[in-house]
Amino acid sequence: MKELTKAEEEIMQVLWELDSVFVKDIITQLPEPKPAYNTVSTIVRILQQKGFVGHEIHGKSHKYYPLISKEAYTKSFMKGFVKRYFSGSYQQMVSFFTKEDKLSLNELEQLLNELKAKKP
Repeated sequence: MKELTKAEEEIMQVLWELDSVFVKDIITQLPEPKPAYNTVSTIVRILQQKGFVGHEIHGKSHKYYPLISKEAYTKSFMKGFVKRYFSGSYQQMVSFFTKEDKLSLNELEQLLNELKAKKP
């Protein structure tokens, strides 16, 4: 799965949140300064070419929806991130963030227990 640019990810966040929208709806959800309609429309078409977005035709307009779930993208992104920056080792990644964020072992254990509880 290809990585998203910052602008593409910003638009995907809106699509993941709202599920099915027109370009004008995407623009209303974006922070100020609002990008031009043509800019957002171009990014959405790029996302379609990459296979992230599909559309339905409504008269002369297109309504866009995500083809890739946020969870699937996050999983793919994180795998690539861990591979590139931590030699594929989640242990190294956790160790890094534990040191950087001064996360205590108790806090880490609590987080792991919460994650285990969420698993089906």
